[in-house]
Amino acid sequence: MELSTHDYGRVHNLSSSLLTSPTKCLMKVLNERPHSFSNPSSLLITSAKKKSHAPSSQGIQKSTEKQLSRILRSEAAIEAIERKANSATVKHNRFSPKLVLEALDNAIRHRRWESALKIFDLLRNQHWYEPRCQTYTKLLVLLGKCKQPMKAGLLFEVMLQDGLKPTIDVYTALVSAYGYSGLLDRSVEIINQMKSIPDCKPDVYTYSVLINCCTKLRRFDMIKRILVDMEYSGVECSIVTYNTIIDGYGKAGLFELMENMLTDMLEDGMCLPDVFTFNSAIGAYGNSRMIVEMEKWFDEFQLMGVKPNVITFNILIKSFGKVGMYDKMGSVMEYMSKRFIPMTTVTFNIIIETFKRVGNIKKMEEFFLKMKHQGMKPNAVTYCSLVSAYGKAGLMEKVDSIMKQIENSDVTLDTTFFNSIISVYGQARDMKKMGEMLLVMKDRGCEPDEITFSTMIHAYKAMGMVEAAQNLDNKIIIPDHNPGTRLIEG
Repeated sequence: MELSTHDYGRVHNLSSSLLTSPTKCLMKVLNERPHSFSNPSSLLITSAKKKSHAPSSQGIQKSTEKQLSRILRSEAAIEAIERKANSATVKHNRFSPKLVLEALDNAIRHRRWESALKIFDLLRNQHWYEPRCQTYTKLLVLLGKCKQPMKAGLLFEVMLQDGLKPTIDVYTALVSAYGYSGLLDRSVEIINQMKSIPDCKPDVYTYSVLINCCTKLRRFDMIKRILVDMEYSGVECSIVTYNTIIDGYGKAGLFELMENMLTDMLEDGMCLPDVFTFNSAIGAYGNSRMIVEMEKWFDEFQLMGVKPNVITFNILIKSFGKVGMYDKMGSVMEYMSKRFIPMTTVTFNIIIETFKRVGNIKKMEEFFLKMKHQGMKPNAVTYCSLVSAYGKAGLMEKVDSIMKQIENSDVTLDTTFFNSIISVYGQARDMKKMGEMLLVMKDRGCEPDEITFSTMIHAYKAMGMVEAAQNLDNKIIIPDHNPGTRLIEG
């Protein structure tokens, strides 16, 4: 359970704050160091007296085209800023504040940490620039998500050189940057440092981030100590803290500890269970195929006054499908229909994946058609399930049909989808289409990963194309700065 999923805590909310902050030569420092429109009725009447005809559709079209053109120009300008930032020779210091900040925000949003740091360096050299903690916080959060703790530590040093006084949010972002990379001892050191700073003592959000890091790394041995430290420091658990621990224990299958924490939550009385607690608990049992316990806690939470939401029903559908209880899956869908709870794209994807897993093509297609008839837009996950099922069943003509549907849609595809379709064509020994998919993948801006290449190499070897497999293997590198496989051109 990510803290951002619950929309709690300041750290993850900071990523939508306004950008603005830096110092000169940042990249040098980092790289040299080790690793309404209103329309009142009176106006309408007056207008009607002057003109009897309505505005032409041509005028509306021109207005729309003008707006679209403006948007496209803005996007192109942002991309240009990013390209200039990535150029070693750029010395410009009079860029538009709006464009530079939007370019930085765009790089952060797409998790391009290297570009973000370069744009940040460009930002810091602008004549209008003033350092602000918010920008550093956003970059620290980004570096944490991208598992770049050393860069985060160096960026923090640059911030101090800029003369800025770190806030609790900055320190919390630094805790997360170290913690999510597995450097929990360093995160604890940061928290201990905060205790000695009058205006930056760790709060419940800081501790919740540290606990979340522990659950992600399955360092459950540290949780009790952190809770003791919180109590000693006079910091009370929030509902996010409880939900993080409950979710972590549940995902790890530590059901006794999960229930004990739920009991502590109820006894505390200050933080009553909510729908996130509800979903974490029943999701843990459902994922472990413990259907009786899942149904028991479903009833228990409703007795507590916690109402299920669509995510709850998705969990039930997925859990029943996992154990082949299709009648109960149907009962959940019927319950949702009677209570006007609309099924979402995620709901349909779960159902389609359930029938795909057992090779029930007929049922899978039935719900795919129902999904489209209800106005739900299939996404990459939907198509991934479909092509995988058709490929496994040897229905290659249907795989080709799905690919044509995708070509005529605006669906956003991802690396996982392309890995699936490449695997399908590889298993069908269609080397030509497999190669074509790799090119389409790159054209769509999806970065091939280790799975992509290992799938292709395996397919080549299965066909006895040893030389082709070796050539592909020789073109793969794993960059030191960013784990993940890349293909070298030429």
